[in-house]
Amino acid sequence: MSDTNPESSNFNALNTDVTESILSLLPIPSLVRFSSVSKLWRSIITSLPPSPSSSSSPCLFLFGIHNTSSFHNQSFAFDPLSNSWLRLPFPSLPSLHLVGSDRFLFTTAPRFSFSPILKPNWRFTSPVRFPRINPLLAVFSASSKLILVGGVGSIGGLVNIDDRLPVQIYDSTLDSWELCPPLPQAFRSNAHETLSSALCKRKFYVFDINSCFISSFCLDTYTWSDVQTLRPPGLLFAFLNSCNDTLVLGGMCNSDRGFSFNLWRIEEGSMEFSEIAIMPEALLFGLVDNEDEEDGNKFRTLKCVGSGNLIYVFNEDGHKKYPACVCEIGLENRKCTWRSVPHLPSPVNKFHKLVSFCSTLSITDVFHSEQTSIAA
Repeated sequence: MSDTNPESSNFNALNTDVTESILSLLPIPSLVRFSSVSKLWRSIITSLPPSPSSSSSPCLFLFGIHNTSSFHNQSFAFDPLSNSWLRLPFPSLPSLHLVGSDRFLFTTAPRFSFSPILKPNWRFTSPVRFPRINPLLAVFSASSKLILVGGVGSIGGLVNIDDRLPVQIYDSTLDSWELCPPLPQAFRSNAHETLSSALCKRKFYVFDINSCFISSFCLDTYTWSDVQTLRPPGLLFAFLNSCNDTLVLGGMCNSDRGFSFNLWRIEEGSMEFSEIAIMPEALLFGLVDNEDEEDGNKFRTLKCVGSGNLIYVFNEDGHKKYPACVCEIGLENRKCTWRSVPHLPSPVNKFHKLVSFCSTLSITDVFHSEQTSIAA
């Protein structure tokens, strides 16, 4: 790197506060590129405040896992600010039972471990009481804790489908697990396959994608709320998300207007819903095969994940190469804007499992994520 090029000289002439303000508005890919221009630029970029900037938007992460050949594993991140996909180095995994949430990857069985997304540094926890496969998981980093809900039991590498569906909370400060009241009985049928979840205002919501049952676990009292039904008219299936401290339900409907993918804002407590957006038809049918327009089953491979002010909808079917679109929810006027997401960079391999989630990224995650801690 050189400090004598004209760009460095001009950049050095700017006030430090102005420089940091400018850089804080740039997307992560741009900051990574600019950090290699000179030692000065890298020093300024890596000294930016560690917390995500106010302009930080949630990225969509896709981790494709091949069961028999790790050579075919791939990972991608879509950055909405630059409107581009990043091909990430696939991390070495302690286990194929992978979950992602809030800037971290987790392996959940046979041992539980976690690592920053971008710079793998796996930390194994004390033994979890009930090892789980495909559990629901959320991080409440302000308390340095995470919650593990449901999933399939794993005993000696074998699946145990008859065990209870426990709730376990991990305290990273004490490196200890606490067993909590299990999931309500209503969620125990095929729960590892049909549940969606959202962490909102210190409540962990569990929603059954098909039956539309919903309940919340209070992180203060460690109790479950009564099970309610959340089913807007014509709903076929849906996913629950938390966006800027608001519950947002995204799902497929079949009504007199035909098939549509809708978003609803959900009121906590009453579970009353109000429609906030409908995906444009051209975007919806661009995510699926159009051979049979009357066949609603083709939409069953759609999935919805969201965080912050963004909701991503994509097709988990590998032969479609995972097409996606994104909806931006306006922070002030609540106006929703849909757009397509560029295709994944080729080549895209075939996977046995796709792990998907949303997460913001900060300068710390890119340049200073060697230390493994789920604290805020």
